[in-house]
Amino acid sequence: MKLSEIKEILPTLENVEFQLEDGTFVPEHFHITEVGQITKNFIDCGGTIRNEKVVNFQLWNADDYEHRLKPGKLLHIIEVSEAKLGIEDSEIEVEYQAGTIGKYDLEFNGKHFILKNKKTACLAEDACGIPSQKPKIKLSELQSSCCTPNSGCC
Repeated sequence: MKLSEIKEILPTLENVEFQLEDGTFVPEHFHITEVGQITKNFIDCGGTIRNEKVVNFQLWNADDYEHRLKPGKLLHIIEVSEAKLGIEDSEIEVEYQAGTIGKYDLEFNGKHFILKNKKTACLAEDACGIPSQKPKIKLSELQSSCCTPNSGCC
């Protein structure tokens, strides 16, 4: 989800609710402790120099049980961040600590914001020799060199 998308969604909501893919909700009294833009300059394993930018939201679960971040307040935080930091309309990455700090993509299901698990990937599969898809082989076509029972090979 891009920053412009969350800005369109927030005015339509009564509450801001985040949910993990496993169905667990981020506690209602979370804080957004950071809004920023992260730039990552790196080289992939194929030697290609890459540059990525994401808008970062950091969610924090405090012991402040009376706190509830309302949609208008989050929209204001985003607008101040855009003005003061020059944040671009990029994909949103959410940091949230469960067992350790996790980074999540963000989606909206019509009611809640969903923290989608991110996955690592090779960006230079062609340079690494990794096939784009595993070849499909019928088990019936495999030649068997299996041991027979009591042959002593196993």
